[in-house]
Amino acid sequence: MTPNLREKCGVVGIFIPNENVSRLTFLSLYALQHRGQECAGIATFNKNKISVHASMGLVNQVFNQGILDQLKGNFSIGHTRYSTTGSSSSINAQPLLFDCELGSIAVSHNGNIVNADILRYDLEKQGVQFITSSDTEVLAQLICVAPGKNWQEKIKYMMQKVEGAYSLAVLVKDKIYAVRDPFGIRPLSLGKINDGWIFASETCAFDHLGAEYVRDIEAGEILEISNSGNFSLQAIKSKQQAFCLLEYIYFARPDSKFNNNLIHPVRQQMGKLLAREYPVDADMVIGVPDSAIAAALGYSQESNIPYGEALMKNRYVGRTFIQPNQSLRERNVQLKFNPMSEIIKGKRIILVDDSIVRGTTTPRVINMLRSAGATEVHMRITSPPIVNPCFYGVDMANKAELIANHKSIQEIEKHIGADSLGYLSIENTILATKTEKNTLCDACFTGNYPTSVPLQFDKMQMESATSDRHELNF
Repeated sequence: MTPNLREKCGVVGIFIPNENVSRLTFLSLYALQHRGQECAGIATFNKNKISVHASMGLVNQVFNQGILDQLKGNFSIGHTRYSTTGSSSSINAQPLLFDCELGSIAVSHNGNIVNADILRYDLEKQGVQFITSSDTEVLAQLICVAPGKNWQEKIKYMMQKVEGAYSLAVLVKDKIYAVRDPFGIRPLSLGKINDGWIFASETCAFDHLGAEYVRDIEAGEILEISNSGNFSLQAIKSKQQAFCLLEYIYFARPDSKFNNNLIHPVRQQMGKLLAREYPVDADMVIGVPDSAIAAALGYSQESNIPYGEALMKNRYVGRTFIQPNQSLRERNVQLKFNPMSEIIKGKRIILVDDSIVRGTTTPRVINMLRSAGATEVHMRITSPPIVNPCFYGVDMANKAELIANHKSIQEIEKHIGADSLGYLSIENTILATKTEKNTLCDACFTGNYPTSVPLQFDKMQMESATSDRHELNF
């Protein structure tokens, strides 16, 4: 459910010798649609020219047969977007295309740059004129003006200047680059397809094309893919990895893999551990579609309480967070979910979900279950309380809007109208991922950010910040 966790973005890059790859890029973006529903775009290289088509809308609304026929070339990158830094506007639709000293460059970006305002201000002082409001343009413009005799050197320079999260797909003449920040905050994986290569935000994009997962792009790596083969440069040595824990909990499709771990069993294990931490006597376990279904199954298996599909989802209603105001978001919940009273009536229900953000949607769902005849509703959450905002590409809410930041668990329980409420501990959340704590970013739960976090700068502070710490040497 989690309508207040605004998703990040999805990126993809494909190279197959002697084959037009725009349709494959389209299918990959279709598989990554859950990562962003505002904009979509594809860029291809053919006959010394990069062509881009990008606009607001879902993937199948932005592209048709005629448009894909015009996007020729065996090098391609794509993007599906939910705005993080930058307004919701077609001008911010990616890939973004720029003319640089070395030639044209197109860039797709998943993540968020925490020092983008400082870098933008400094670039403007150097005479760079911006055409969008997105931090992706800051990255692209920085690459363009960076010193270096080739694209790898320019990208490496950019990586040394920016702070925050970025997984990039970069298209230039006869080459594509996969680039990942030194913390590896956002996902990016490499696959083999026919005689070529694909990289994407999630491996589910590989499966639809028959591509084979090879490995994850390393934190701090620049991978160049061309007709001459692949060349990897460890541009920045990773001192600490900080992969987003929310990818495991909520964002990724359950058929994707991170660190070679399939997401579905990870979420099942979260549900099992939640049942051990917060058992309760009940008649049925229900998962909120779709991201909490695997966890609900795990809770059912561990508790020996039957699982029931009693909360149906209308799959033709978009994710509720894309509605323009909170009133419409809340009304959309009633369109999105329909409880089956014949199954629920007279039963004590355990309702499993992945998170509670603002605490505005969960009470409506619980009230729907009670109206359908549930005698008790026990809420179980497969993550710890979210008490801090994310600065790395998840536009969830500000600190004041996060209900767990200013209410106790008992107060949240009363607010949402549940008979009981239990959150999975941070220790067990991490345990379910089969990864080490020091390789994950859990800042939204703990406040332990892997980088500095953005501040609000006025012009005088900008002057000081750029001269003291972030002056760009061209």
